[in-house]
Amino acid sequence: MRCNYACGTAEHLSRRTFLQGAAGALGALSFGGMTTAQAAQQLTSAQKRVVVFWLSGGVSQLETWDPKPGTDTGGPLQAIPTSVPGVHISELLPFTAQQMHHLALVRGINTAEDDHGKGAYIMLTGHRPQPGFEYPYIGPALASHLMPADSPLPGCIHVADGASAREASFLGPRFAPVGLAAGSPPNNINLPGGLSAEQDSRRRALRSKLSGRFAQGRRQAETEAYSASYDQAAALIARKDIFDFSSIPDAEQERYGKHDFGKQCLMARKLIENGVTFVKTTHSNYDTHSENFNFHIEQLGEFDRPFATFISDLAERGLLASTLVIVMCEFGRTPRINHLVGRDHWGKAWSIAVGGAGIQGGAVVGKTNDNGTAVVDREVNGGHLFHTYYRAVGLDPTKAFWHEGRPFHKADPKADAITEILA
Repeated sequence: MRCNYACGTAEHLSRRTFLQGAAGALGALSFGGMTTAQAAQQLTSAQKRVVVFWLSGGVSQLETWDPKPGTDTGGPLQAIPTSVPGVHISELLPFTAQQMHHLALVRGINTAEDDHGKGAYIMLTGHRPQPGFEYPYIGPALASHLMPADSPLPGCIHVADGASAREASFLGPRFAPVGLAAGSPPNNINLPGGLSAEQDSRRRALRSKLSGRFAQGRRQAETEAYSASYDQAAALIARKDIFDFSSIPDAEQERYGKHDFGKQCLMARKLIENGVTFVKTTHSNYDTHSENFNFHIEQLGEFDRPFATFISDLAERGLLASTLVIVMCEFGRTPRINHLVGRDHWGKAWSIAVGGAGIQGGAVVGKTNDNGTAVVDREVNGGHLFHTYYRAVGLDPTKAFWHEGRPFHKADPKADAITEILA
């Protein structure tokens, strides 16, 4: 179904089409023995994790993080106070407003890009597009540093969203994102029919013996890589229980909302509780070229409570302090309201929210002018954001990736971290 308020470009789907395709088989989710706060803290206090909420299509900053009520661009919606004195956000986010002490706002973003694909690339890699080369996306890039070396779990998981191996770029398939299509476990995670666990153990032992014999007198790198992939697959099969989303209690579903995005937020929480390094979940479609206010009322009404519940649950379980949470998209929306009562693409002055690990909750940095048409204080771009993400999880963004003897910057070297929001 084509989204009749969006621009119709190929980089994103209509919200309804996305939800129909992503959620058909989700069913009721299950935690089968909820991880307690104590167990979650014991999981690891040192290991950092990252969750990205991608608001596909470009959510309006004026209807979320930087409202301008009473101005010529503000529209009909009002701003409301939050749990942080003096900080106001849109009235469409009342539950999130109660969690603002866990979040920081960056209100001075200028990526100077109004194209969906290019804007998404900047926000997901920290770099502007370069012909013939792709930087690693945020999930593989951070997982390559944060994922424990002996972890059997995928380092990067997209919940009910497409996952492309190209996002890992030169980091390789170990860090490529795994998509949980329709909430299902990763492909081929179960043993073939008729094969017992004992038989599987014997065949793996035989494979290991033959691989060891084959490796004698030969170059080790490729054979070791193959052996490691088999061993990781076997270990993942042993942990397949974390992908069981089949019997979550009704009361838990009610807290998040019995709709697709609520279920996806629950899935994201369970994966984080079980040690997955990076999770991305998508809410679509915010490309509101017409009827901007009606569609934001609907979409943010669905986003607000599950997201706020996710933040609250991570904080109560002791996981928010080690989990970086980012709410972002490819660009914002024009302050000017068009003739279709919509807002168009706008990369010149917009906002995101970030919280958790390494972030000072309640902080606000950057400022736009009275009607939101320009950044007037602390302008930043995708490079600044990526420097900040790396610093927040304890990594040095100035240390380059190395590939084929060449250094590739983790984040734009002309930018630096937004220290005002770092804890």
